[in-house]
Amino acid sequence: MTHFRPHYPPPAPRKPGPWQLFFHKRRSWLDGLYERSYRMKMGEIHLPGVDLYMVNEPPLVRQVMVEQAANFPKHEMLGDALRPLLGDSIFTTNGAVWQRQRELMNPSFEAARVKRVFSRMRDAADAMVQRLRAVPEGSEHDLEVEMTHVAADIILRTILSQPLDGESAHRVFEAFERYQALAPRLMMPAFFGLRWLRPWWLRRQSQRAAAEIRSLLVGMIRPRYEDYQRALRANDEAAALPDDDILATLLRVRDAKTGEGFGFDQLVNQVAMLFLAGHETSASALSWSLHLLAHAPEVQQRMHEEALAGLVGVEALDHNEVASRVKDMVLVRNVFRETLRLFPPVGFFARQATVGCTMRDKQVKPGASVVISPWLIQRHRELWAAPDDFDPDRYEREASDAEVAAGCPHARESLRKAYLPFGMGPRVCIGTAFALQEASLILAMLAREFRFEPVPGHVPQPVGRLTIRADNGIRLKVHRWQAG
Repeated sequence: MTHFRPHYPPPAPRKPGPWQLFFHKRRSWLDGLYERSYRMKMGEIHLPGVDLYMVNEPPLVRQVMVEQAANFPKHEMLGDALRPLLGDSIFTTNGAVWQRQRELMNPSFEAARVKRVFSRMRDAADAMVQRLRAVPEGSEHDLEVEMTHVAADIILRTILSQPLDGESAHRVFEAFERYQALAPRLMMPAFFGLRWLRPWWLRRQSQRAAAEIRSLLVGMIRPRYEDYQRALRANDEAAALPDDDILATLLRVRDAKTGEGFGFDQLVNQVAMLFLAGHETSASALSWSLHLLAHAPEVQQRMHEEALAGLVGVEALDHNEVASRVKDMVLVRNVFRETLRLFPPVGFFARQATVGCTMRDKQVKPGASVVISPWLIQRHRELWAAPDDFDPDRYEREASDAEVAAGCPHARESLRKAYLPFGMGPRVCIGTAFALQEASLILAMLAREFRFEPVPGHVPQPVGRLTIRADNGIRLKVHRWQAG
């Protein structure tokens, strides 16, 4: 079978020089890659402000992210870029501060909690279906905007028990688009030892976009927080937590040693992290999923049949039954897994060495930047058969002898060692189970009712910023299966 090979930025034939990087990567981190990036086990580049090592070899990746994770905390530049938006949350902190925050956050994402919020996910997915039913048959629609809406709606319903209206959805989408576009331009001077060169007007624009998003969340969180504090003073905690959502869990949780919970600012930081990281990464992956399906009609037909059979009579099913049936949809799950391989929402994990070490033949000094790239590792020419092809069935077969002989000697171990869209080790994404449940539900409901076709002449252009998005949107023609 011929598989669809989606477009991605063509790598340069040779390693770019420092000043090429300075000008190219200000738009997208993907623009600085070159052909050997997809084959090398480890690369290096030395800039005026940083020594940077790109690690692709699975044993070294495991060393950095699992075995010696404490020696490779998140990079300080990443914290600088995200702190105006996320504050000191588990996405930006390290060490003991991160450990305490993670322990307080864990109860909100235990398996039982994720199952309990399924009904809220389903309500948001139903609202998405209703919006798409209003789209004229066969017309073009920007599915990236739609997927952002439903992902943000799910996050708000599950965290704060509030749906997201269309106007607020567009405000969040546009504000984060501005924030993302500015991030590489503000970070790049630091790579050249020129932190002072960041234009004040760009910093002002970035801060304004962050404040716009945080103000939306503060307006939702403050009344609940104040009600809870009044109830505690009145010794009536139960009355202040009528909603069984993630915010209620975060309000209740206490540090086992100190007995203290999250203060208001800390709470806003964590909710901002959950909201932005949760909806943005899911929206990115869901958008690319629909792009890939639109170009793979045979896969889309099979997925429609699976969803149609699995969700027959869905209107009369309770939430537990729907969740169970969605979980059993093998192709739906594999389409999403393959999307995460080709278009990992976070394409680059930046770490900073705190101690010196040797990796292969290179001496990595304290303070050096070590980058783990799911984008490169999951398309690596020696780790995957047909690495650039959309092939969701690869997850249901063991790599054949032919694939191994064709130049992919590690094909049988790729899924275990070279697949890390959610990261790995102690800092693996806290919302992994949540994201997989959410994505499977949305894709199943879309596949059951809608068919997507490419728009002639429209080729989404991937850009790597804080997440991997399409620079020109993902526009598709929307059809109803009944009409076709």
